[in-house]
Amino acid sequence: MTQDNKITKKDLNKMFWRCQIIQFSHNYERLQSLGTLFALTPILSKLYQGKSKEECVNAQKRHLEFFNSHPVLIPFILGVTTALEETTSEDEKESVIAVKTSLMGPLAGLGDSLLNFTWFPIAGSIGASFAVQGNWMGPILMFLLINCLYFPLKYYSIHIGYSKGKELLTSANGKKILDRISTSANVLGVMVAGALITTTVQLKLGLQFGDGDGAIIVQDMLDKVLPNMLPLILTLVCLYLMKKWNGKYVVSMIFVIIGIAILLSYFGIIV
Repeated sequence: MTQDNKITKKDLNKMFWRCQIIQFSHNYERLQSLGTLFALTPILSKLYQGKSKEECVNAQKRHLEFFNSHPVLIPFILGVTTALEETTSEDEKESVIAVKTSLMGPLAGLGDSLLNFTWFPIAGSIGASFAVQGNWMGPILMFLLINCLYFPLKYYSIHIGYSKGKELLTSANGKKILDRISTSANVLGVMVAGALITTTVQLKLGLQFGDGDGAIIVQDMLDKVLPNMLPLILTLVCLYLMKKWNGKYVVSMIFVIIGIAILLSYFGIIV
């Protein structure tokens, strides 16, 4: 990497300011992916300066995958991601996404518990106590209390994430640690996906043969063979089609599945 491509404090500050609007493009398909890519754009533009168009496009595409974490702690993740992007070669970029993905879940839980459910209510109750007394400073005080913590936390976490990420990769055992994190992230991803299939995907047949106590309920028979068989099959079919079409028709698939489900439900085939 040339000196011109080296990430500086100024570049990290650009990313910090972009992080303030990371939630503006929140969507229910990939949640914060557009916002994180927008924040990382100054970094990627500098790192891929002078490189081929294909490499630049691939760099943006890998950060458009599903991503969701606590918006105040995302800057730390992006700081680590920046260090990884800067120090890894093109054939090692999968580790960048693996580490980025592995951090989003734990930090989301940490941010919710310490910020959303602790500091935010404290600041709100202080502001509300002023407001109920007719003091117009109540909402302003709440705003200041929240941001006097959130703002510096975002700023310093970007720089700490970047420096610690660099230390990890330059240390003697850094590569081994990175490989362990990547492997752990993959295992965690598989476990979460499996749990989501059984708890989120619901598909049951409403077919039965005969009436009364002697009726044969098809869904009960399937559950004896393999519980949640139909949700698993539906998920595998969707994954196959997404992989075959490179994720181009995800929205269309959702509407088709909804339409088919309504139709089958109307005729009592599924419940």
